[in-house]
Parts: sequence; structure tokens; C-alpha cells
Amino acid sequence: MINYYNSFPQQNLNSWFLTGFADAESCFYIGVQKNQKIKNNSGWEIQPEFKIELHKKDLNLLVIIQNYFEGKGQILVKNDKCVFRVRSIKDLGLIIDHFDNYPLITSKRADYILFKSIYDLMITKKHLTLKGLLEILSLKASMNLGLSDKLKEHFQNIMPITRPENWDREIVNPYWLAGFTTGEGCFLIRTTKNTNSITLRFKLTQHIRDAGLMKYLNQYLNCGAYYPYPADKIGDFVVSNLLDIKEKIIPFFDKYSILGIKYLDYLDFKQAALLIDKKEHLTVEGSAKILALKAGMNRGR
Repeated sequence: MINYYNSFPQQNLNSWFLTGFADAESCFYIGVQKNQKIKNNSGWEIQPEFKIELHKKDLNLLVIIQNYFEGKGQILVKNDKCVFRVRSIKDLGLIIDHFDNYPLITSKRADYILFKSIYDLMITKKHLTLKGLLEILSLKASMNLGLSDKLKEHFQNIMPITRPENWDREIVNPYWLAGFTTGEGCFLIRTTKNTNSITLRFKLTQHIRDAGLMKYLNQYLNCGAYYPYPADKIGDFVVSNLLDIKEKIIPFFDKYSILGIKYLDYLDFKQAALLIDKKEHLTVEGSAKILALKAGMNRGR
């Protein structure tokens, strides 16, 4: 396997890159389950967890992230997945410190705010009281997918608190976008058999609740457009103009590097852009080169 990590300009993981990647790929989770060994809270155990799950091809990226957090947490590999998780209350303090100093800007920030509130309750041992347990459940009810059917059955009067919404959603550091793209971005080579055309597309996909942020990318990068798909509850930010790709997208990611296996997709995408810019895609040989690049990218890698 290519040791592509050695080609990155930064020696240490940029803090804003990590936040952008977490906006794309992380999960703030609160586990609540029955445990007969727990004497308080009527036998319910609270387990907070910060987690990032990736394909095993990106195991090295999780190692870099774990090193950023002073080697805390665990990395688990099972089948084609690898997971970095932090569960210890003490170690979660590093997670809290990071996201307090380098805030998330997508709707995931609401989950973090609720997660931190539960963390604060656990730090002060309030989770060991019934009152604290009920408060945690109210917070958890507004996180991610809310309470499970089992918890709703046991705690029928839990009222979710109002989910936080108000914060600055603008990108304050370009490394955030590099990290977010590492998680959510897609570099595509598109071909059309009928016209034998070859075009390029850079795409970021996000839930429609972050439509404002996706629209803001047009202003931030000075190119591209946002396309919502309400039925699927997602929206795409897309850049397909070759001049914009050549003069804005490629220079941006050359300066603020993507990490992980997606970096290889970016390099192939960049090579295809250079071939198209030189009109080589209009030749049989050049077209074959681009089609070979396309075949080895994304799911083909």
C-alpha cells in the first residue's frame, strides 16, 4: 500500500482539520442500559462515548487521531471496519477540551452540547441519583435518534429538552474544510457513453438541516452550487466547472491537504483535470488514461 501520509505538508494533525473531520464522521453517544451491579439509578448504567468509525483502509488515519488525543481511547478493527472510541470519563476530558477550543459548526454541534451537559453531570456524580438519571435521559432524548423503544417503555414521562440551534456556522479556518472533505467529500470523473464526454465533479453531501452551511460554501470557495433533495433529506454542494476546479478547488486542496485514502482519489482527480485541461481527453490514449483513473477511484480502489 502507498505510504501517502509522508506526502502531507503538516507534520502534526491540524486541530481545525480534526474538527472538520469530526463534523463529518464522528458520533457523540450516550449509552443507557440496565445493569444489576449498579445499585443507584434503579440499576441503570450511563456510558458516554466519542466515536469515529471508518473503513479499515483508513486505519492509519484513526491512529493519527488517537495520537492527537495523547494515545487515549481504543482502536478496534472488525471485518472491514475500524473504530476509534473514547469512553473513560477522564479521557473524555481531552475530547471536551478540543471541541470547546475548536467548535463544530454543523448540526452535530447540538449533539456535542448535549453530550457535554451529560458529561458535566457525570463529573459531579449527579448521574448516580435518580434525579440526575432523569435529567440525562431528557438530554439524550434530544441527541441523535433519541431514546430507544426500551428506554421509552421504562421512562414514559421523559420530555426532551429543546435542541440547541444558535451558533456561528461559518468556516473560520480552511483546515476545517480539508477535514470535512476527508469525511464527506467526493471527487468524481463522469463519463457519458452517448457523447463520449468526460467531465469532473467535486461534491460534498450533507443532511438538509445543514443547508445553510452548504450554501455558504459557494461564498467561501467562490464557486459551485447547492442542490437540495428534500425527499432524501440531503443536499449536495457541487463544483463541476473545469475552470473552477483547476483554479479554485485544486489549489485549495494542494495547500490544505486531505488525509486518508481519499487523498489518493484527489490525486487521481487532479491528474484527470490536468489531462482534460491539455485536451488529451479528446484522444484515444488520453481518454483511456482517464478511464483507468476513474476505474481505480472511490469504490474501485
